[in-house]
Amino acid sequence: MQTFAETKLPEIRTALPGPKAQVLLDRDQRYISPSYTRSYPLVMRRGFGALIEDVDGNTFLDFNAGVGVSALGHGNAEIADVIARQAREFTHISGTDYYYPQQTDLAIKLNQVTPGDFTKRVHYGNSGAEAMEGALKAAMYATGRSKFIAFRGAFHGRTFGTLSLTASKAAQRRGFGVQALDVTHVPYANPIRFPLERRAGETVGQRVARYIEQTIFKTTVPPEDCAAIIVEPVQGEGGYVVPDVDFLPALRRICDQNGILLIVDEVQSGMGRTGRMWAVEHFDVVPDIICIAKAIAAGLPLGVTLARHDLMKWHVGAHASTFGGNPVAIAAALKTFELLEDGVVENAAHLGDYMLDRLRSMQERHPAIADVRGLGLMIGIEFARDRESLEPWPELRDELVVECFHHGLVLQGAGESTIRFSPPLIIDREQADFALEVFEDAIKKLTR
Repeated sequence: MQTFAETKLPEIRTALPGPKAQVLLDRDQRYISPSYTRSYPLVMRRGFGALIEDVDGNTFLDFNAGVGVSALGHGNAEIADVIARQAREFTHISGTDYYYPQQTDLAIKLNQVTPGDFTKRVHYGNSGAEAMEGALKAAMYATGRSKFIAFRGAFHGRTFGTLSLTASKAAQRRGFGVQALDVTHVPYANPIRFPLERRAGETVGQRVARYIEQTIFKTTVPPEDCAAIIVEPVQGEGGYVVPDVDFLPALRRICDQNGILLIVDEVQSGMGRTGRMWAVEHFDVVPDIICIAKAIAAGLPLGVTLARHDLMKWHVGAHASTFGGNPVAIAAALKTFELLEDGVVENAAHLGDYMLDRLRSMQERHPAIADVRGLGLMIGIEFARDRESLEPWPELRDELVVECFHHGLVLQGAGESTIRFSPPLIIDREQADFALEVFEDAIKKLTR
């Protein structure tokens, strides 16, 4: 009999949720905030590699990786060893008030592996939202400006500052009053859903740039008042949208011509997810500030604001975090980079290409699939009622997610009617094939 650690594919043994899971669901409903978004009743007990075991002994193939966090999978022994080793030394002293070498070690590593042949400074936080809050404050402080430009469909967090940027779902803003920051939103360069009329031969990336320069700058955001443009190189919660290749270079040009900073949010797309260490590398653009979180510390809370050296010259006490740059999280982060650079990023690129080819063949067989897009193992499959009108089909998307769960495949939606494939980057071909087969069987069942 195989042990859990030897298992590669799922096995469902009980009805879902199982009896132990149901007990925990009842307790959760009583004690946990109802604001959390759960699509199905997965109650995790433990994980290994790309597999999850629930409290009733059912096993699932994880194709969401804890919302992009568990890039190295679950239960990685090398990560566990460095966490334990550091925890035995010390778990906290606060890098905002004292010194320890781990903080500088990771800062040096980040300088080495991120775009830009210049020195960068690091501010540590605990999450993606905190990383973005740091970026916004650094941009305002360095430029003396207070306006920002962000994009429709964007997700940058739910704190009051980052919520001003977020524009993916109305539910995230409902009930919280006016936005805290002066942010103007413009359309993202979504190749299949773009609201602005274009000139003959004009790409969506070029049209966004023209809209910013000829409309936004002339009506609501004078360029001399704009501190930064904030962008996801691949939109995450907005639907795993890959923009036109000229979009990010156009934003870089606009920023350079107007003294505006380019802040790139790599919270979900970074750390090898797209088959390169950073998604922005696909577009040959160097940001002024990069925000990093999620997969950087293999499941431990760590957020990074990484800025050009000359931009992070604020005064002592201007910004800090008691827990940011925790030594245990940093130990995990340094080991994460080591493992990613040892073939894991290449695996994401290779298997991503393989899955995209299979999914595009699947699209030819199933009219409900409106679009297949992605880079590496950051893949979006969008559903529509018909391909001509491209009317979103969120009900089908939601049913597919649940149907796959009942057959051992953990997925999650994104955007209005997209399913995201964002598995651990260590999956193999057999696991990819299993996921694709379960996914297509679910489509057949729910669209016949």
